[in-house]
Amino acid sequence: MLNFMLYSTICVFLYMLFIFVLTWIKKDNSIVDIAWGIGFILVALLTLLLEPGYVARHILVTALIFIWGTRLATHIAIRNKGRGEDFRYAQWRKDWGKWFFIRSFFQIYMLQGFLLLIIAYPVMLINHSKETGILILDILGLIIWLIGLFFEAGGDYQLSKFKRKAENKGKIMTQGLWRYTRHPNYFGEVAMWWGIFLIALSLRNGWTAIVSPLLITFLLLRVSGITMLEKKYVGNKEFEEYAKRTSAFFPWFSIKKVNSL
Repeated sequence: MLNFMLYSTICVFLYMLFIFVLTWIKKDNSIVDIAWGIGFILVALLTLLLEPGYVARHILVTALIFIWGTRLATHIAIRNKGRGEDFRYAQWRKDWGKWFFIRSFFQIYMLQGFLLLIIAYPVMLINHSKETGILILDILGLIIWLIGLFFEAGGDYQLSKFKRKAENKGKIMTQGLWRYTRHPNYFGEVAMWWGIFLIALSLRNGWTAIVSPLLITFLLLRVSGITMLEKKYVGNKEFEEYAKRTSAFFPWFSIKKVNSL
């Protein structure tokens, strides 16, 4: 297992170093968001190839990561086309001034690489295991993963479709999956990693993989996800009304609808 972690660390370091150089040349750190999902695919494929004699669980998890990473990278690439640098990175570029080069290397690229390795840990654990057979936890994990994919991909598609209409410019998306949670895409991503954890849980020492879903849940709830995004809408009356009746994370019926029953 240590060799899996070592090779994965080297792979992710070189990958993030390449992305850092690329974004520095392009002067657009938003590229790192596209690179995020692809980094997981690299780890999944690398660890799959490192272990001779594939079993069904290896193929399953690698396929799930490939589907998720490819969809996410493609979605972000299409979304960001022609938009310029994301507001977060643009603000950091301004705030960090002459220290932006060194701070972005460590605080954006190396930090994301480190987080990627922790979140990808259950994938390493699964691809290293020689245990065969599909168990009930594998099936349950797959079901939860599919639910997560539905919310993430569905939420992203609905929001993209909403924003393409000129009459919706400046408005808040409140329909479809966004009617039940203010962040269906974040909920979906978290659900998918809990699904991967359940697949790893059937293995020896599989419980240690809980670090992965706990970390991604914390990041999306308290750090780079909901907290950071919703700061943009402070003082926005439409969003404040939407927030009053809609769950921040877990899908649920609107408060207005519940009260009217």
